[in-house]
Amino acid sequence: MTSAACEPTFIPGVFVVRRRVFGDSRGWFEETFRASDDCVPPGVVFVQDNHSHSSCGVLRGLHYQLRRPQAKLVTVTTGVIYDVALDVRRGSPTFGRWFGLRMEAGRGVQIFVPAGIAHGFCVLSETADVVYKCSDYYDPADERGVLWSDPHVAVKWPVAAPVVSEKDGRLPALGDVGDADLPEWKEP
Repeated sequence: MTSAACEPTFIPGVFVVRRRVFGDSRGWFEETFRASDDCVPPGVVFVQDNHSHSSCGVLRGLHYQLRRPQAKLVTVTTGVIYDVALDVRRGSPTFGRWFGLRMEAGRGVQIFVPAGIAHGFCVLSETADVVYKCSDYYDPADERGVLWSDPHVAVKWPVAAPVVSEKDGRLPALGDVGDADLPEWKEP
């Protein structure tokens, strides 16, 4: 029996995961991961957990790894974010399209992002903590990305003037990324 409902999005392999949340006067409880869940495709094994703490208006992304691609299961543990998955898989039927989702702690909503998808989020609350499981280890030399404000991708970020790192502000537009720096589409 699965503890989660899996809702496919229009981007192949990207799922919204809805989990049961149990709450009472003391607070709430939710199971954030179960290896037997149908939402995590067979063969995906998580090897690293990351935890990001950010202030209101911070935008992180859009990042991906090329030679060591990471599937991710993203959970918000405090606060509210707007999460984005951008398909950068060369040959994908949804190449260059993005999916966005508002996520709030304690609501039982997660997103599964398969390997080969660029990922990012912005913080809508005073602060937010985001924890994500990864299917491969982070390698800074392998990190790639797409400019958060690429006008051809046109993500509708709900923050007018986000706080972006210098590194993320220098990322190329998707149209300027060469084929050698894009992951290849593989049927999920």
